[in-house]
Amino acid sequence: MALDVLNPTPEYLAFWRERHVCTLTTPRPDGTPHVVPVGVTYDPEAGLARVISNKNSKKIRNVLAAQGSPTGPARVAVCQMEGRRWATLEGHAVIRTDEASVAEAVARYAERYGRTPSPNPDRVVLEITVDRAMGRA
Repeated sequence: MALDVLNPTPEYLAFWRERHVCTLTTPRPDGTPHVVPVGVTYDPEAGLARVISNKNSKKIRNVLAAQGSPTGPARVAVCQMEGRRWATLEGHAVIRTDEASVAEAVARYAERYGRTPSPNPDRVVLEITVDRAMGRA
């Protein structure tokens, strides 16, 4: 079921606030999907989903490779499920390295997942501008 990205239902938003492991799908340079487990935060007011990661990870390298390609920014998806409930957010991803963006993403992660990640000087944020939301929460 398609949803309004900037005005999700209360149930859908509540589902994104619960603690769930999610998946992130990024395109490899050859076009095949790379799917990995991640923690995701959703900020519907800003229309953003965020994933914190090490700058040397394959998911980050995939997004950076797509930025330099003729097709433009990487189109990615994050998904979570529990029983019959599921939620997917899709959009274009960019990598943020500035201190303020990383700090905000870490704070949002800590709020959702109930723990602050260990300091990591190589941490970056994969930021998704969400343009499609689907699910049943």
